[in-house]
Amino acid sequence: MSRKNIVVIGGGTGTFTVLRALRDTPVNLTAIVSTADDGGSTGILRDELGVLPPGDFRQALVALADDSHVLRNLFTYRFTDGTLKGHNFGNLFISALEKITGSFDEAVLEAGKILSIQGRVLPVTSKQMHLRAQTTTGEIIKGEHAIEEYIWSEQAHLRRFWVEPPCELHPLARQAIMNANLIVIAPGSLYTSLVPNFLVNGMPEALRKAKAPIVSVINLMTEKGQADNFFVQDFVELIELYLGKGSIDYALYNTRKPGNVLLDRYRQERERQPVLVDSKRRRHLSYTLVGTNLLARQAATQIAADPLAATRTLIRHDGAKLAEALTALLYLQNAQKYLRHA
Repeated sequence: MSRKNIVVIGGGTGTFTVLRALRDTPVNLTAIVSTADDGGSTGILRDELGVLPPGDFRQALVALADDSHVLRNLFTYRFTDGTLKGHNFGNLFISALEKITGSFDEAVLEAGKILSIQGRVLPVTSKQMHLRAQTTTGEIIKGEHAIEEYIWSEQAHLRRFWVEPPCELHPLARQAIMNANLIVIAPGSLYTSLVPNFLVNGMPEALRKAKAPIVSVINLMTEKGQADNFFVQDFVELIELYLGKGSIDYALYNTRKPGNVLLDRYRQERERQPVLVDSKRRRHLSYTLVGTNLLARQAATQIAADPLAATRTLIRHDGAKLAEALTALLYLQNAQKYLRHA
């Protein structure tokens, strides 16, 4: 049998988690990554060099990389002093490749070759994309980083998002979506990692036209300002606000409760809680709820030991469990298709 095609859409740590989980499965894997990131090292390089933001692409490349710890550690290494303080080597490397090749696409392709990645990484658009948001008071917040900081500091009520200038979906990203057997919307910060992808012209239309089922991997925990008090159904409703009603086929969510020690820490420091299914809204859904244990068993200190893992997220998806659930949905679709034509 020919390998099936899985497309993962997102940005940041959530996309890293899904890609790392699926890297060793026998599928053709494509990551479509947001280009709205403008914080930290990425933001500086973007402003000073005029390059596309490398940060989320570095994470995706490392997720798909060969098991060489030296290369993975090199691409995730962050300078702690000198004029390069705060910069990540992988970001510098990708930006330098873009300057050398004259193309961000070529830069990511060459970086992928060096890291011997299993799959490919594509930008959602080839143009510079700047995220904008408007609050309920009419204030305009400019930039993904500024929006994220505003959300955390102000308990913001954001009513509208868009990108400037208008951007078109990358042709290769569209092609990957059209050829996919399964499309996965990764977990992540809703307004700063996921929604920017859906604001690109052509993305909602491509996803609606795609023959593959679309799976939304629901966040394990709510997030202050971006998903306050959200249930599983709320995540899907927000995504479908941009993609259109009925776009999502499956909502994959965790059913195992994290330990009380970690939960207490989240409530105190992050004002977050586990994402649950709203029992009052189980019926008459246009998508299928798929609940299973997706929680990593390792202690937070062990999880954070991963070269890429950020201590900001202590409760994590288990890669093996996530891969098992997603591949089950992939082959479930194939089985159903076969039975319909038998």
